[in-house]
Amino acid sequence: MNRLARASSPYLQQHADNPVDWYPWGEEALLRARAEGKPILLSIGYSACHWCHVMAHESFENPETARVMNERYVNIKVDREERPDLDRIYQNAHMLLTRRNGGWPLTVILTPDQVPFFAGTYFPVQARHGLPAFIDVLNRVAEFLEENPEDIAAQNASLQEAMARMYAPQGGSIPGPEVLDRARGDLNRNFDARHGGFGGAPKFPHPATLEWLAWHGDRHGDARAEEMLGQTLEAMARGGIFDQVGGGFCRYSTDDRWMIPHFEKMLYDNGPLLGLYARQATRGDRRSRRVVRQTVGWLTREMTDASGAFYSSLDADSEGEEGRFYVWTPEQVQAVLEPAEWEVASRVWGLDGPANFEGRWHLYEALEPAAPGESLGLGVEAVEALLQSARGKLLALREQRVRPHRDEKILTSWNALMISGLIRAGEALDQPEWLDRAEAAMRAVRRSLWRDGRLYASFREGADTPMPRAYLDDHASLLAASLDLLRVRWSAEWLDWAQTLAEVLLRDFADAGDGGFFYTAADHEALIQRPKVYADDAMASGNGVAAQALLQLGYLLVEPRYIRAAESTLANGGPMVEEAPLGHMSLLQALDLYREPPPMVILRGPEAAAHAWQRAVRERDAQAWVFALPSEGKGLPQALAGKCGHPTRSDRVVAYLCRGTTCAPPEYTLEALLEAL
Repeated sequence: MNRLARASSPYLQQHADNPVDWYPWGEEALLRARAEGKPILLSIGYSACHWCHVMAHESFENPETARVMNERYVNIKVDREERPDLDRIYQNAHMLLTRRNGGWPLTVILTPDQVPFFAGTYFPVQARHGLPAFIDVLNRVAEFLEENPEDIAAQNASLQEAMARMYAPQGGSIPGPEVLDRARGDLNRNFDARHGGFGGAPKFPHPATLEWLAWHGDRHGDARAEEMLGQTLEAMARGGIFDQVGGGFCRYSTDDRWMIPHFEKMLYDNGPLLGLYARQATRGDRRSRRVVRQTVGWLTREMTDASGAFYSSLDADSEGEEGRFYVWTPEQVQAVLEPAEWEVASRVWGLDGPANFEGRWHLYEALEPAAPGESLGLGVEAVEALLQSARGKLLALREQRVRPHRDEKILTSWNALMISGLIRAGEALDQPEWLDRAEAAMRAVRRSLWRDGRLYASFREGADTPMPRAYLDDHASLLAASLDLLRVRWSAEWLDWAQTLAEVLLRDFADAGDGGFFYTAADHEALIQRPKVYADDAMASGNGVAAQALLQLGYLLVEPRYIRAAESTLANGGPMVEEAPLGHMSLLQALDLYREPPPMVILRGPEAAAHAWQRAVRERDAQAWVFALPSEGKGLPQALAGKCGHPTRSDRVVAYLCRGTTCAPPEYTLEALLEAL
């Protein structure tokens, strides 16, 4: 066993018995590289990554390849989920060096001072498909470094300059509202009108884009935004990217029809998607309501730790094959279903057509459920009941299979995204037990990952290595989730928690000179760059989420420091938003919030009555920030205590309506409040 045997990361532990002399990232490996003058081979991946497993089996378990790695390199293995700072820096280095987007596994060769001079992703054990053999890459790159140190030094200096420009934007002014129209037009041009989504295969959900469409539809009455959102969500729910049997969404679709996914399931996709489908369910969409219930079922059944927090991911592979856990033959399905169930299921899920995944069938909605119902003389409700019964039987059968590996790390930012999604779902479908689950998860995250006044990014029970410090995304997403929780479960505890996170953001991450927030804290380990990131990727950018949350908390508490921090973020990131609006959807939403803050309604009164008013306000204006406070108003910050100071009876609700920094006189009837809205 090598040094990875005691690592906190399940991904690193998967490589503990490799013949490679792996190090985790840390001072021991970096000191050795400098002392011996050896280049560093940095390999970044994650436990649910299919091609990471392929490269591990082909190369890292190969004694001859390991011999070359050990002789010529100091080898470092990194879990990108634990160290997104390293992944972000070296993915961007890959883009600058190769002029192509990266991915995982990420393979980067660094000088002993950590500067990358060669980058790639997956390399096969033998040359094929235009890719060189990994062992040839290792030898040629090491020889080139030995023979051309001046050329490498010059390239490294240029790379560092380019990365410094990327990570230290000069900033400008806050963009005008016309950039919102440009973004909407660009999305319309990129929209796949046939299959939903944006662009071609491979097709990703891009939750930040979908969230913006939902926001823009609600905020500006944009019917086309609603159409693009609705068609995309429907296509994904019908496709194989959604687990038709067990619930939950896979990472992406390999085709443009959303039929065949890359089978890994990640928590960070499912949190925002859960909230989006809950929104559609409130608009009467039956399929979205089922998707929400199935996804919460998957979360509860497969992804919830005993502490109440949520695990990170499920692998794409089982028994050495991608998708094996999820696919079927018609004979397997027919054997466990009643004839009436089979009549419907075989048609709806495509089992009466050709195989669609390596000779087997991955289930998707080949037909609308109503279609076979017409030919069989069944109504939609009868068809859906038969399909639901079939799902239960197939799920029970599937549970007997060898399960994919589950990564049981508790990641702060991913848990925050799921907490927010679960709150939105519980509120939309009136499921208080889902809100209980969200609150329990928040307590578990705080208990495990907040220690001695510091937040950490990752925790795994039983690990004995130091936890990584939390990043901007962790603090911003957790602050946003805390505000969501305050909205449905007001308490002094959660208000204090939100203020604590906001203060840490300003103290440890804010760029006091140029504005915006760095990705790493001021006392984080020194790396070759300190990134400042504005663009969304698989998750909304920490700067975009932080700006949105600080605006909301700033208006709630009448705290100008929070509002100014959001302003400076929008100004510093403004030129990038102007240049590429589609890459910065979370900042665009923050911009819309800043230019025209939604109404904020603070209710004070008996709990049941206040929550009834809260629902009525949300139905009138879906974007309103509505908080229901206790009648007595004890333990509130000064700004809120002042709002609760108006005389009122304990048996009635009083409402305070504010827009930005301006508040109207209190309202004492729901009708008057709704009229004021």
